[in-house]
Amino acid sequence: MQTSMGLITSNGTPTSEHVTEEVEFLSEALGNLRDAGQISNDAYLDAGAIQGGLSLVASLLDQGAPTEEIDVQLSQLSERATRICSIHPEIDSQIESMRV
Repeated sequence: MQTSMGLITSNGTPTSEHVTEEVEFLSEALGNLRDAGQISNDAYLDAGAIQGGLSLVASLLDQGAPTEEIDVQLSQLSERATRICSIHPEIDSQIESMRV
């Protein structure tokens, strides 16, 4: 989760395409991890909040929302990702293990 947020924000405000790619990756990775029993349903649902938030960001980018609004959303999602990773300490490495 934290790695995903870092990848998205590493070059300033991202493009909608970049965010959408990350949303698709998270969707597949989280589903596979849950199906394999490597993460709990609670971890899956918590991480899904980040995925959903990123979908919102992609929509805002598509709609031409102000950069300030995008930055606020990304900052809030980064903070939430940090909290999720403190509750589920292995989730970031588990998600990243699915990245090809």
